[in-house]
Amino acid sequence: MSNPAQQSLISHRATALAAALAAIALSTVPAKAYPIDCAILLCLAGGFPASSECIAAKTEMIRRVTPWPIEPPLQLWRCPMGSPLSSASGAGPQILPPEVVAVRDGIEIYHIIYGQRRHDGTTEVSDRSRLGRYDRSGAFTWVQTRMREAPDWVFSASGMSRNAVLAELGSVRLWRGLLLRWRDHQGNFSEEWIRY
Repeated sequence: MSNPAQQSLISHRATALAAALAAIALSTVPAKAYPIDCAILLCLAGGFPASSECIAAKTEMIRRVTPWPIEPPLQLWRCPMGSPLSSASGAGPQILPPEVVAVRDGIEIYHIIYGQRRHDGTTEVSDRSRLGRYDRSGAFTWVQTRMREAPDWVFSASGMSRNAVLAELGSVRLWRGLLLRWRDHQGNFSEEWIRY
C-alpha cells in the first residue's frame, strides 16, 4: 500500500503525462493519420490497456525487436508531436517532454545468446548477449553484456536459473531469445520473453 506522499507523486506524474499526451492529441493532424509509433507511445504509457489499437501497437513493438533485423521498439521521430519543439526525421533531435522521455527510457531489450558445453571435464561458455536501450540523446544503442551479471528480473522473466548460469556446470545448453521490458507512466514494469 502506498503512503499519501507516494500517491501524490504518482498522481502528479500521471497528470503531467496526461497533459503531455493531450498536447499530442490536440495537434492539427487527424487521429487516423497518426502512425503506429504514436499508438506505441500512448499504449506504453498506459501499460498496454486492452483495446484493438493497443494490441496492434504491442504487436508492432514486439515485431520490431524479433530477429532479424532488430529495430528500435519505439521510433518517436515517426510520431508527430504537434509541437514546435519536435522535429521530423533527419532534422535534428526532438525536444520531448520529460514524461515522454521517461516512457522511452523505460524500454530495455536483452538479446540473449548464451550457452554452456561440457568438454574434457571443463565447461566452455559462449555469451554473445547484448543490451539495447535508448541513450540520453534518444538514440537506440546496443552494448555487449554478460548474462552472469544480468539483473534478477532477467532470470525470472525468461525462466532461466541464475544458479545454472553462475555455476557453469554445462547445464545451460542454449539460452536464446529476446527479453523486452518497459515501464508505464506509474513506474510499473512489464516484460515479454520471446524465445527463438
